[in-house]
Amino acid sequence: MQYSGADLIDLETYPIHVEGQTRDRILAGIREDLARDGCAVLKGFLSPAGIAALRKEAENVSTGAYRSSNRTNAYFTQDDPNLPGDDPRRQFFDRSNAFIPADNFTSEGPLRRVHDFEGFDRFIQDCLQEEKFYRYADPLADVIVNMADEGNGFPWHFDTNNFTVTLAIQNAEEGGAFEYAAGIREGNENFAEVQRVLEGTSDKVTVLELEPGDLQLFRGRYSLHRVAPLKGSRRRYVAIFSYVEEAGMVGSMERTKQLYGRTLPIHQERAGLRADNYID
Repeated sequence: MQYSGADLIDLETYPIHVEGQTRDRILAGIREDLARDGCAVLKGFLSPAGIAALRKEAENVSTGAYRSSNRTNAYFTQDDPNLPGDDPRRQFFDRSNAFIPADNFTSEGPLRRVHDFEGFDRFIQDCLQEEKFYRYADPLADVIVNMADEGNGFPWHFDTNNFTVTLAIQNAEEGGAFEYAAGIREGNENFAEVQRVLEGTSDKVTVLELEPGDLQLFRGRYSLHRVAPLKGSRRRYVAIFSYVEEAGMVGSMERTKQLYGRTLPIHQERAGLRADNYID
């Protein structure tokens, strides 16, 4: 079946490709939310047909997911015994999850049809108000689907890329809430507050329940966040579109291997090329 972005996106509610008062009003609301806490949600961004199409595609390529189960810290780094025992870089948590890498999604499929829809990138850039704005160049991670079953979740972490755009496709029966501490390392690592989040004593955590079809913009490079464990037999699917501040940016060798089970030559070629000095 041939898909078009017009079939998949609710353009009546969200005319992202048409300049005018409606688009300006939507942008103003999103910018206000992002300025407040680095997170904004467009409820019902996908049409019912779009939700069904993306769900079917995710199910069809689910065998391509890389499943992993290990212990990781918020930075996806190895333990450093030279640091104090209560340093957040030494706090490790169980992670059991799966990602369907980007090379499983064809240019003609619904997921990339949404991503490639006329005006989509420009709309996201206008929402974020970023002059330096590029699609993530990682061929395994520019457009992916996070797949999770009962008991899975994703522990507290920071994103490698500066801006993440997610599209809820299917929820589990229970659990799977998105929890985040907005902007706690904007400007510096702020290890003290990170540790409070990890130990459950921070008052800066927001809990967000997303529904299928919701589009979320999130500044995950600076905001510690997690997905709560899932319950029930229904699988959770969330698509992730990634944007960064520097052209040609890809994931680190170690982190790419952790998340996707493999690396490509491009990851080695571009190792160490980063726009900031934050821990990965």
